[in-house]
Amino acid sequence: MQPGKAQAKELSDTDSRAGRYFRHATSGHWDPYAIDIEQDRETLVDLGRRPFTQFRATVAMFGAGEEAVVDDLLPLATALEADDDQRFVASHLYEEAKHAAFFDRYWTDVINPVEETRGLEPTDPTADRWFPDAYVEILDRTETAMERLLEADTPEHRAAAYAHYHLTIEGVFAQVGFRAVRETFGSETDGPVLHGLTEGFEHIRRDEGRHVGFGLAKLEGLLASGAVDQERIEDVVTTLAPPVDAIAERMGWKRLPGPSSDDLAAEAADQRAKRLAQLTAEAASTATTNSTSRNGGR
Repeated sequence: MQPGKAQAKELSDTDSRAGRYFRHATSGHWDPYAIDIEQDRETLVDLGRRPFTQFRATVAMFGAGEEAVVDDLLPLATALEADDDQRFVASHLYEEAKHAAFFDRYWTDVINPVEETRGLEPTDPTADRWFPDAYVEILDRTETAMERLLEADTPEHRAAAYAHYHLTIEGVFAQVGFRAVRETFGSETDGPVLHGLTEGFEHIRRDEGRHVGFGLAKLEGLLASGAVDQERIEDVVTTLAPPVDAIAERMGWKRLPGPSSDDLAAEAADQRAKRLAQLTAEAASTATTNSTSRNGGR
């Protein structure tokens, strides 16, 4: 056993937030290769030219984001020591790999065949054409924040990592994308229905709910302990707001039913405000509980 691991093991709590999320992950398994995506091909063949281009860009950005996260989470997996945290991050990595596999399969088995039917050259989901500068900026900033943990594992660097990935990428950015797809291609919309894609998105959304909860819990702990200031987290979120909003606006549909660019930009702002308010309230509650415990319940 490595030095310090014994103490970390004692601190590990099977009823911790991370422990509960891990158990939920093990019971909520889904198979990205079992989702029926055949009908989606028939629907996409009839989609208009511009919506089809926008659709491919949206799927490519989701897929590239999932692939990037598999690498970006490794520094966090290295930094965390408590057993329950390590188990959860291991499940987190596995789930992100599943998400990436789903989008890769969707491109190969749906988008490429549709392109062929439409008389188009098959495209690659990693082609630069799908990724605006703002999108690349978001991923680059997140990668830098995560890699700083390998240089110096400090509370400030951990807070920045959680604020970049869990709070912003999954807590704001992904939620906007989920809404754009669900309200445009879901079974309850007036637009073209893509059952396979929306089923995959629903599984992914549930997984990422756990991921966001884990990151927010870690941020709450850092705030409640006084290890970092609220301003530090707000600064990260504010700095990432312009590129996130720029991509949110690109996900608004002009020729299909669904949320507009303005709707999605407003959604991003609402999600940011909600996450920060939730973080502040939970951190204050945790700090009060800890203070009461230290004072013997007085």
